Amino acid sequence: MNQTNNRRGGYIALCTTSIVWGTTWVASKVAVSEMPAFQMAAIRQFLGGICLVLFFMLYKKLPFPDIKQFALLVIMALLMFVGANGLSTWSLKYIPTGLSSLIGALYPLVVVITEMILFKNRSVSLLTFLGLLLGIGGIFIVFYENAFHGARPEGFFFGVGLSVIAMLTWSIGSIIIARNKIRINPYYATGWQMLISSGILYVIAVGSHATIPIQAISSKAWIALAYLVIAGSIIAFAAFVYSMKKLPAALFSLYAYFNPLVAMVTAGILLGEKLNINILWGAIVTLLGVFLVNYSIQKTNRQVIAEPEQ
Repeated sequence: MNQTNNRRGGYIALCTTSIVWGTTWVASKVAVSEMPAFQMAAIRQFLGGICLVLFFMLYKKLPFPDIKQFALLVIMALLMFVGANGLSTWSLKYIPTGLSSLIGALYPLVVVITEMILFKNRSVSLLTFLGLLLGIGGIFIVFYENAFHGARPEGFFFGVGLSVIAMLTWSIGSIIIARNKIRINPYYATGWQMLISSGILYVIAVGSHATIPIQAISSKAWIALAYLVIAGSIIAFAAFVYSMKKLPAALFSLYAYFNPLVAMVTAGILLGEKLNINILWGAIVTLLGVFLVNYSIQKTNRQVIAEPEQ
């Protein structure tokens, strides 16, 4: 009975993670419609990062990172939270929420291709290639529907470029993490990366004159920020950790495939973004491709599991 309850709790936590992290894309879209993207990202990462760092330092009694650890944390902050999260947040000013989240979900495909080219990995199977083809084909369907059917948002191609660069930087960061094991609690490390990135993002925002006075930030933007920090960085984070402890890796990692679908449907309902059967099928095909790539790599003991970007 206890095992059944644990598994049930794990499934509830998994659903919570998928829904909350999927809807954070929509909250980010709302926030960047009210204020500059880098300023918003800086505030969000500072609030989320300080909560995580203080929790692990005060409650878990973890020490400050040493110099070597801190240097790697700075590099990862630049890649994962300034490059990936910052640029993907900026992209939401120009492209639909669902498309941005779906491009972000493609990163395991890029990791596989990079390892094939740069590290001469020859353990890629036919299933992996099928996943790659499906992933690329599915994203092309979604891109085509948004770009050439109906009204195209201003700056659409610029936004797609930002989203692709964000995904690529996340991929590079993932490879660095896999090949340079940092001896520090990964969630504590995430908090430090968020905290470090918040300072860098704020400097970029100020340097590019892309800020507004704090008192000018609308209540709508503050509500979205509160949701991103409380729900996205605390509640969903705790649910993710719980599901990871209670469910097998193949199950708890499924959130990565649900997030873009949740983002797409929620944005269609709440923000009126374009959503039709072709876009949904394209998204499903894309995520099926990502799943097949992950599954094929798990079979060769080289698992690629998507980490939360939003």
